[in-house]
Formats: sequence, structure tokens, C-alpha cells
Amino acid sequence: MFPRPLTPLTAPKGTEALGRTSRRTPLASGRGRGGLGGPPLLLPSMLMFGVIVASSGLLLMIERGILAEMKPPPLHPHGRMDPVWRGTAAGGPGALLDPGDPDHQVRQDVRNRTVRAVCGQPGMPRDPWDLPAGQRRTLFRHILVSDQYRFLYCYVPKVACSNWKRVLKVLAGALDSVDVRLKMDHRSDLVFLADLRPEEIRYRLQHYFKFVFVRDPMERLLSAYRNKFGEIREYQQRYGAEIVRRYRAGAGPSPAGDDVTFPEFLRYLVDEEPERMNEHWMPVYQLCQPCAVHYDFVGSYERLEADANRVLEWVRAPRAVRFPARQAWYRPASPESLHYHLCNTPRALLQELLPKYILDFSLFAYPLPNVTREACRQ
Repeated sequence: MFPRPLTPLTAPKGTEALGRTSRRTPLASGRGRGGLGGPPLLLPSMLMFGVIVASSGLLLMIERGILAEMKPPPLHPHGRMDPVWRGTAAGGPGALLDPGDPDHQVRQDVRNRTVRAVCGQPGMPRDPWDLPAGQRRTLFRHILVSDQYRFLYCYVPKVACSNWKRVLKVLAGALDSVDVRLKMDHRSDLVFLADLRPEEIRYRLQHYFKFVFVRDPMERLLSAYRNKFGEIREYQQRYGAEIVRRYRAGAGPSPAGDDVTFPEFLRYLVDEEPERMNEHWMPVYQLCQPCAVHYDFVGSYERLEADANRVLEWVRAPRAVRFPARQAWYRPASPESLHYHLCNTPRALLQELLPKYILDFSLFAYPLPNVTREACRQ
């Protein structure tokens, strides 16, 4: 049943639980967490976890096949009849839900119900202007705008966002094809919600089709770790060197930062405030604020091609515009690789980390990792 209970993460007998390091100098300047003797800090994700658990009976009904009527959001007005619209002629918006894929229907329904249950609680933001200024700024900087096709896309790093940006550039006429192999400029020829005036932002949030793509939280972290610390010198120097100095016993004063281990990376995340994280490992909840922004569609990395094509149908993209195929050389983080890395991470460390991403697991219907000794022997 989802949410799947976290398997015991207590340290094995005879070992010491891996706690937070006493050295917590931030990599960038920011607010502290409060002095000694102050009230304990309760993360919003921890506060909401009780809500998720309380809704488990509802989720059990879904898992058993008692599905509510699936009501897709209304199609935004285009005001035009495009003869080369790629849509399924008789299907309309409802065609986004494939009647031949019950697992996908269950996943979407779980997401919709859980978002409603969590976001309906008192104190949760109902609107971007309910957010603190810093969180609102992060949100608006991650929402891309297509005025021609009347949609908003909240991009999440490590969830195919470069390909979506390529699609937006093609739709805007800035690129001839999604297959053009140029180094991606993540700013030029793109319009962000943050670029607009408040009244323009409000109009688009109210009237445009809104979507986001998500991914298993731990798989996304592994992908970010492999890419940024295995390939990108800038990240090795900016983050990797400090992580090694902070968490590795006997590290010299000037480590290269190119040999950060996955547990060291996770220990760094434990000590970081979610809203101040780098976007490549910031929780999706913080990036895209699904309570403040009512997304019409939540696609998944696991069904990337199918879900992306559904979105392109819904926004009436021309037939010639398709979502780019994955490059033959690209090797995404696999379930087997993730299983290996998690089973070689101290369970006490995972126990500290998971609360920071619990809303991403729960809202988007991803099971918590199974790191029992039995599972890790397989």
C-alpha cells in the first residue's frame, strides 16, 4: 500500500548511528537554524507526513481498484483551429488518460488525491502570493512560459528539463529542430514567469495550461550526484571540495572534489535547508510549489515519452514538433544502480535525509526505498 512504510533504518547492532557532523559551515551564506536551547525546527514536510499517513485508507481504496471518476482539467481556450494539430481527433483532453494503462490511472489518481489532501490543510499556500518572497522567487524562476501555445511548464533539473527547453525554443521559432545539437543555453530565447509583471503572472496562472514532470526522488539525487560530481568541474570545485573537507576525516586543505562519495553527498544534503539548496537537488515541492500552483498535469520521468506526447497533444503543438528521443550514449541512473548505492549508504543517514524529500515521495506517489538487509542481499 502506498505510502509504503519506510523499512527499519536503525543502525545494525554494534555500530554507531551516523549523525550530523559538528562542522556545519554552509557552502553559501544563509540564515542559521537557531541557537542552542531554541525550539526545535519542524520542516513542513515532517508536519505534512501525518496528513499523508492519515489518508492511507483512501489510498488503499485506490490500490484495490476503487477509482474515482477521472475528470481532466478543462482545455485552455486557443481561439484558433490549427489544421496540423497533432491531437487525437475524437479523444480531446480525456485522451491524456490512457484507458489501457490502469497503473498509470492509479498513479495519477493517487497524485491528484494526495495533493488535494495535503494542500487543503490549514496554513498551506493556496496561491504563489501566499509564499515567502524567497520561495516565490524560486518558483517564478522555474516556470517557463509559452504565450503562443498558452502553457506554463515548471522545469525540474534532472527530469529531462533540457529537452523540454529545446521543445519550447522550437515552438517559439528560436530553433529549427529539437535534434539540433548545440550546447544548451538555459536562459536565451526562453521566457520565465519571473520576467513578467505581477498582473501578467496572475493572468497566465489563471488561464494557461500548467504542467510539471517529476521523478523518483532518490533516483533524481543519484542522477545529480553522478552528473555534477562525476563530470562537471565547476561543481567539483564549488561543492565537491567543501563536502570532502567537511565530511571526510583526514581530508587535506585543498581537495579536488572529484571523488565525493554518494554517502558524503547525502550527508551534505542532511545539513542543508531545502529552500536554499542548489536547484539540481532541491526538492520538487520547493521548486514548483504544487499547493500554490494548481498543475493541470503531472508527468513522470518513468513515462517520459508517452507523457510528453500527451502534453504536446494537449497544447496543440504542430505535428512536426516532437519530444526529443534519448541519446544513444546517455545512461540514466537505473533502479539497479540506485539499489546498489542505497544499500551501501548507512541506514541512519537515510533516516535523517528522507524527511526532507517526504513530500516528493508522497505527493507524486513514489514508494520509499527498501533497504532492509534481505532486500540488499538480492
